[in-house]
Amino acid sequence: MAANFSSVPVLDFALVSDNATKPEFILQLRHALINVGFLYLDNHTVSQKVTNDLIDYIPRLFDLPQEAKNQILMANSPHFLGYSRLGAEFTKGKTDYREQFDFATPHETQWKPGAPEHLRLWGPSQWPDEGLIPGFKNTMETYLQQVQALSYQFISLLAEAFGLPSDALNKFYDADKFMQHRGKVVKYPANDGSLTDQGVGPHYDAGFLTFLLVASPHRGLQVQNLSGQWIDVPPIPGTFVVNIGKALEFVTRGLARATSHRVLSPPVGSTPRYSVPFFQNISLNACLADEVLDFPSEILQLKQLRGDPVQTDSVNFAEFDREPSGKVNLIGRVKSHPDVAQRHYPDLFAQYFPNGLPQQVSAY
Repeated sequence: MAANFSSVPVLDFALVSDNATKPEFILQLRHALINVGFLYLDNHTVSQKVTNDLIDYIPRLFDLPQEAKNQILMANSPHFLGYSRLGAEFTKGKTDYREQFDFATPHETQWKPGAPEHLRLWGPSQWPDEGLIPGFKNTMETYLQQVQALSYQFISLLAEAFGLPSDALNKFYDADKFMQHRGKVVKYPANDGSLTDQGVGPHYDAGFLTFLLVASPHRGLQVQNLSGQWIDVPPIPGTFVVNIGKALEFVTRGLARATSHRVLSPPVGSTPRYSVPFFQNISLNACLADEVLDFPSEILQLKQLRGDPVQTDSVNFAEFDREPSGKVNLIGRVKSHPDVAQRHYPDLFAQYFPNGLPQQVSAY
């Protein structure tokens, strides 16, 4: 039986600011990365005022007229940015009962005719009419930029936790103007008795790190431990829930754990659950199979002590051994949003959906 966990650890980011306590943080981080794949991050650097302002906007964003939401449908965007209606996405062949907006840090697409298609994956966001929700765009962009800064600082600490130089993972990122990171604003409606409990089904995230802001006091997030049990991750005010993506698991040869996770819909009689995940990307052209990180033997021994997890309920993002990062991400988006793919990536659409738009799809 593999090593196990029954809860997600809480790490105090304030420990990093003092050289006397930073080693304690690094030790706790190492345990979380190798044995759990999830952690809470308390006392982080993202402004509480900006976070509170964003949380205040979220119900108003979803209360916009349907016509205003439809004007920024994701299907308009080759970058898979914009609005997705309730039930528009599927995981493992089942409907995900969530409504969402995908936004990203500012970026001008680097794609030109003849360039690899995966360079089209990044580009400008679609924003709701400023007159209908004044100040939202500025608040969201400010929030994304602050989480981006935190994520880069966190990556250097992560490298140290693996016994590497603090800049060892920098090679997986391009200069700032060539990078883009993605966020979602998600609403999981309360179950009215007619729905399954799948807010989003079991899956992994793609990149290196995800920073999740739970924007309402609802439970629902669950992670799968090494023996396959589902463990609750209840909200802790003021924290981020941070988890490892498949790209980081791959490049560390399984030392870091990408942990299967899901979200259950709020129960009958409840109110909607809101959350804001931030997905830290790596370079679109990064070929992870070509990169070798030289870990100290004492760090590699920790993986052996952990053991191997049982087979999980998530299987997505398995192409990192043969495709650049951007292509792996594009394939995942095509599978989960075939309507966008049909309009903007017809060749890939035909490859994965030879019989046309399906009634149900599965990215995972």
